[in-house]
Amino acid sequence: MEVNSERENLRSGEAALVLHPYIKRSIQTKIRDPQSCLEEAVSLTAAISLDVIHSEIITLNRARPGTLFGTGKIDELGDFIKNSHIDVVIIDGPVTPVQQRNLERHWKVKIVDRTGLILEIFGERAQTKEGALQVELAHLSYQRTRLVRSWTHLERQRGSLSFIGGPGESQLEIDRRLIDERITKIKRQLSSVVQTRELHRAKRKKIPYPIVALVGYTNAGKSTLFNRMTQSDVFAEDLLFATLDPTMRKITLPGGQPVILSDTVGFISDLPTELVAAFRATLEEVLEADLIVHVRDITHIDTGAQRQDVLDVLKRLGVDTDDEGTYLEVLNKIDVLEPEEKEKLYNSTERGEGQVAISAITGEGTETFLRRIEDLLTARQKVLELEIPAEDGATLSWIYRNGTVLERTDQEDIVHIEAKFSPENLGRLEKILNKDL
Repeated sequence: MEVNSERENLRSGEAALVLHPYIKRSIQTKIRDPQSCLEEAVSLTAAISLDVIHSEIITLNRARPGTLFGTGKIDELGDFIKNSHIDVVIIDGPVTPVQQRNLERHWKVKIVDRTGLILEIFGERAQTKEGALQVELAHLSYQRTRLVRSWTHLERQRGSLSFIGGPGESQLEIDRRLIDERITKIKRQLSSVVQTRELHRAKRKKIPYPIVALVGYTNAGKSTLFNRMTQSDVFAEDLLFATLDPTMRKITLPGGQPVILSDTVGFISDLPTELVAAFRATLEEVLEADLIVHVRDITHIDTGAQRQDVLDVLKRLGVDTDDEGTYLEVLNKIDVLEPEEKEKLYNSTERGEGQVAISAITGEGTETFLRRIEDLLTARQKVLELEIPAEDGATLSWIYRNGTVLERTDQEDIVHIEAKFSPENLGRLEKILNKDL
C-alpha cells in the first residue's frame, strides 16, 4: 500500500477565486498593505497557470474557528462560486484542516491555503532530483496534519492478525504511518545530497575563492542581477519563484580577484516552515557564504516588510545580519524611479556603507556594486608591496587570481605591485616567493 503523495492536483487553466482575509483587529508585527498582499496572491496563483476569475479582500473582525468566514459571507461567496463555475478557491493565509474541510463542503470546490499554493509552485518549478525530493518532503510534512479533510474512509477501523495495521488501527493512522515512512526515506536520500554538497564545498575551499550569495524576496531581481554579473542565462522572468535550484558562477572583481556568485531561491512572507526545513540543504549555501547580498525591490510598496521577511528567514537559518562585514543590501530597480527619487536614494546609499543602489536591468550602479563587494571581502586582508621579476609570469598570474591588485607599475625588469591577500593566500604566497614577508 502506498501513500498518495500528490499535491493539490491543480490543473492549468482551472478557474480560480483568490481571497485575502484581512483581520482588522489582529495584532500584527508586520504591517502590510492588504491590496499588495492580494496582488501577490494573484501573482502566486497565476504562477501555476490558474485562470483567476476574481480576487477580493475579505475584511474580518475575527477568524471563525470552524469556517474562517461568517455565514453571510460564505453564502454570498458560495453563490458566486456556483454561478462563475469556480474550480478552486485560493485563500491567502493560514487555513486549518477543519476550516478547509468545512469550506469545501459548503462550496463544493477545492480549497488551497497559502502554504498549499506555495508548495504547488515549488513542485512545478523543481528541476533537479534534489529539488523534487525537497518539495515532496515539505508537502508530506504539510499533508500529515491534514489527514482529517473530507476523506470519510479515514474514519474506518480495521483489525488484523498481522503486525501491519494492528488491532483497531484506523485508516487515518495507517496513512499517517505510511507518510512517516516516506518522510524517513526521503530524509535518507537528502542526507546523501548534503554529503555531496559538503564534498563540493571542500573542493572549493582548496581553491579559496570567496563566495557571494544573492538572497532576497521573490521577484526582487536576483536572477536578473546574477545574469548581468556573470553573463549567464539563468531563468529570470517577472514571475514569483522563477529560481529554485541554486546556481553558482565565477566572476572577477575590479582588482582581479575571482569570486563565486551564488543565486538562491527567493523568499516570501509567511514562508512555510516545512519548506524552510526541507530546503535547508540548499540554503546552507547561504551559511557558507563569505558575503550575503540582499537584493531588494526598492520600488515595491511593501519593500520594508519584504526586507523584514528575508531577515527573519536568514535568522532562522542562523545568519548574523548585523555583521556589516558579511552583509550588504542592494536596492534594485532604480530604473523605474523618478529622477528626484533616484538622486535622493543615491545620496542616502553613499552615506552608508551597508547599501548600494542599482538597476539589474540597465546595469546602472553595478560597477559601484562590484567595488563594494571587493571592499567588504578585502577589509580584513593584509596589503603588501611586492617586486616581481617581469619574466615571472606564473607568480604574477597567481597574484591576480588569488589577491586583489590595488596598484601596478611596470619597469624594464621589475613589476611593482600593491595587493591585498587573505591570511590563507598570504601563506601560499610566502611559499611561492620562498621568503618571509
